[in-house]
Amino acid sequence: MRLPIEGLIEATVLEWLVAPGDQVERNQPLVEVETSKSVVELPSPQAGKVVRIHGGPGDKTNVGEPLIVFEVPDNTAGIVGTVPKEVAPKRRVRLSAVLDED
Repeated sequence: MRLPIEGLIEATVLEWLVAPGDQVERNQPLVEVETSKSVVELPSPQAGKVVRIHGGPGDKTNVGEPLIVFEVPDNTAGIVGTVPKEVAPKRRVRLSAVLDED
């Protein structure tokens, strides 16, 4: 999968939500990235096993560069994922420290 955000040149990886060896479903959040416009979670375009991730937290990735590599069984190579289970969304908050300047 490559960074699929139109109109942007690059994004910064904030946090991977999966690791190599994980089995993922279609539309499962994979990675949280920050662009010049917003922070977004990118969903998986297909079901499969995560083989490799590119970039760690703080690394910049350009649009069109590889972001993640999946392995899918031969008999499902033409099938793009499965319907994910309905799960209540987890609420995530990113906090920043405010320093006192006394």
